[in-house]
Amino acid sequence: MNSHPEFVPGFLELLTVLPEEVFNYKIAARPERRRQFEKELTSQMEVALSTLTACLHINELKEQVLEAFASWLRLKHRIPGSVLASHPLVLTALSSLHSEILSEASVNVISELIHYSAAGSSGGATVNMPLIQVIVPQIMSLKAHLTDSSKDEEDVKAIARLFADMGDSYVELIATGSDESMLIVHALLEVASHPEYDIASMTFNFWHSLQVILTKRDSYISFGNEASAEAERSRRLQVFRSAYESLVSLVSFRVQYPQDYQDLSLEDLKEFKHTRYDLACCSSSTLTESVMLIAVADVLIDAASVLGGDATLKILYIKFVEGVACCGNKHNEWRPAEAALFCIRAISTYVSVVEAEVMPQVMALLPKLPQQPQLLQTVCLTIGAYSKWFDAASSDPSILASVLSILTSGMSTSEDTAAAAALAFRHICDDCRKKLCGYLDGLYNVYRTAVNGEGSLKVSAEDSLHLVEALSMVITELPQVDAKKALEMLCLPVVTPLQEIINQGPEILQKKHPRDLTVHIDRFAYIFRYVNHPEAVADAIQRLWPIFKAIFDIRAWDMRTMESLCRACKYAVRTSKRFMGITIGAILEEIQGLYQQHQQPCFLYLSSEVIKIFGSDPSCASYLHNLIEALFKRTTCLLTSIEEFTSRPDVADDCFLLASRCIRYCPQLFIPSSVFPSLVDCSMIGITVQHREASNSILTFLSDIFDLAKSCKGEEFLSVRDSVIIPRGASITRILIASLTGALPSSRLETVTYALLALTRAYGVRSLEWAKESVSLIPLTALAEVERSRFLQALSEAASGVDVNAAMAPVEELSDVCRRNRTVQEIVQGALKPLELNRVPVL
Repeated sequence: MNSHPEFVPGFLELLTVLPEEVFNYKIAARPERRRQFEKELTSQMEVALSTLTACLHINELKEQVLEAFASWLRLKHRIPGSVLASHPLVLTALSSLHSEILSEASVNVISELIHYSAAGSSGGATVNMPLIQVIVPQIMSLKAHLTDSSKDEEDVKAIARLFADMGDSYVELIATGSDESMLIVHALLEVASHPEYDIASMTFNFWHSLQVILTKRDSYISFGNEASAEAERSRRLQVFRSAYESLVSLVSFRVQYPQDYQDLSLEDLKEFKHTRYDLACCSSSTLTESVMLIAVADVLIDAASVLGGDATLKILYIKFVEGVACCGNKHNEWRPAEAALFCIRAISTYVSVVEAEVMPQVMALLPKLPQQPQLLQTVCLTIGAYSKWFDAASSDPSILASVLSILTSGMSTSEDTAAAAALAFRHICDDCRKKLCGYLDGLYNVYRTAVNGEGSLKVSAEDSLHLVEALSMVITELPQVDAKKALEMLCLPVVTPLQEIINQGPEILQKKHPRDLTVHIDRFAYIFRYVNHPEAVADAIQRLWPIFKAIFDIRAWDMRTMESLCRACKYAVRTSKRFMGITIGAILEEIQGLYQQHQQPCFLYLSSEVIKIFGSDPSCASYLHNLIEALFKRTTCLLTSIEEFTSRPDVADDCFLLASRCIRYCPQLFIPSSVFPSLVDCSMIGITVQHREASNSILTFLSDIFDLAKSCKGEEFLSVRDSVIIPRGASITRILIASLTGALPSSRLETVTYALLALTRAYGVRSLEWAKESVSLIPLTALAEVERSRFLQALSEAASGVDVNAAMAPVEELSDVCRRNRTVQEIVQGALKPLELNRVPVL
């Protein structure tokens, strides 16, 4: 190096890249080789660090040296913290933090040192305390830079990253609440207060991790008896109380509507609005504003977990009152009030349902707010979020009347406010259903107006389902006689337009757009699902059956309409159960006949529901046996090749879901039937279909067969099962191993593995012979003997009753090895030939 300094930069680059390759899974290395490579590197750690130290005297290469050092630290080799604390490379990185131009390399090194000092593989924080005691003061000395306006934003971001890393890595030490740890907490509050969201949000993970440690009782097991543990828990919660109170104030303003929100593209605006509407359904959002809303809501929930919902509510109420005052100023600024309400809604599940100090004041202010659409939308959603509070806290009927008035106003303002109001209406009717029985006429008028599209209500067809559900839940609370009448009234606005279409004759019904029918049929599905009066629903479906039959007969070709109609029938069957009487026979006869001509998947899933409810009923055995035979015979004639499975994945999915239901609920009808062997053969053809749901249903069906002894009455049919499975066992095993090794995506590994292990448990030594025969086909160039042996040993242990989880690692390794690159994968699949194998008939 001294004689050829021009080679040093290239050498340093090589030293940087080598440790990185340990974690580079694009390289098609066997797992064993990867582990060996890591071992080789860690054995030379001291040599590498000595070499890097020798290069420190070359100033222009200092940054490159530090980057290489950071790379070696990621291996987390057990270098004692006391050694690193005084190591020249560490001291150089720490001193660089205070240079005029903050070195990115030094930040990377300190960040890696933080992670290293807390990692279990390097001994953890206790062992590495000498190193931590060197790092923390150096980082704490940078706190003033967080608020230094002269500092470059990237420098501030780098410093904030170090504080956030320190919080995340040392959270268990910080959670003790010592004076030293509180200095770190105050620094993290400083980061959280930064006006740039990207910087402030770096701390959010820390606040969540700290909350978990503070609130979970498992964190205090080491304190011995329950009294000592509870005393320590209370002490810590008190210590961190002020920090979380400050945090609530610091983050709540960040959820304000941006001034320029109307300048967002239509797609982004839609996503932003949807996130405010339903936080729970938007966790995968990528829009910056939406991500921020979700993150802030999570931080508020963390704060509520520590402080308690009622205490957090008090802080947010002050913000809300300030926001309400802004609504009355000359600018009529509604955004602060809306933001505070958004936060109040976010913590709703943490606020006591008997909270009587703040909530009544919040609710009293709601009718006084301006009818600004975005604000009104959040008002409606907040009402819905506190529906349980209304039920527990409101003995005054006027409060519910006031709430319903606000929601009706929301339904009349815009489509967005109508959507929020309809959702809130559903929550209120769900949780206050007993109190609302006396308001049924008023509720019905709102429902009828929305469903019929009358008046000024702007409720969409989709959102009207919330109203259907709402009324259905209130009707559930009525006595049987009253419920029957109320259900008739509920069905009237839905059945009338359908009857009018049918009265126009088959030709008109045939030509109608599916949406003209499904908009009404979907409402029936909600009625049958949520009116929990079995007899009343059974009577309703019996009266409606002529209408349903007319649609079945004329529109059986129309998938969308059939799905909607089968869904309605499914919920009628689920709610009415054995009250269905003769109607269930008529439904089954209809779908059994129609399936022969129109192979609609929904006919199969409706049959699954029937099997679940009536499968064990001896009086139904005859027509269920006929149903099973007819549906499965037709399906196995359809699915005769992998190409057919690929083109009809929904049929395959619902067919094998139905088959699994038969195994669980009526094995006495299914296992001895003539269609059982044909369906097993059919499953072998389709195992490797790439459609996720279809593949999972097939694999689950096979697992259920192998686990037959676990099902009700299954044991008595084991000999019948064995007569079907044993002749096919070698082929099934080979297809499953082909699926593990590349015929199916790696995301299916768990499902395939379970099926293979279930087969192994069911057939023991015989199944091991099948597996041995299959893996012996894979060339040694693709699968080494040691990897083969490890896999077979894992199956052997599973067969002997060892915990299934113990077999997962060797199975995963087999999968990784055989998928390590395309060439190897093709060799393996070429050897196992799953697609050719499943075409071979079983004699």
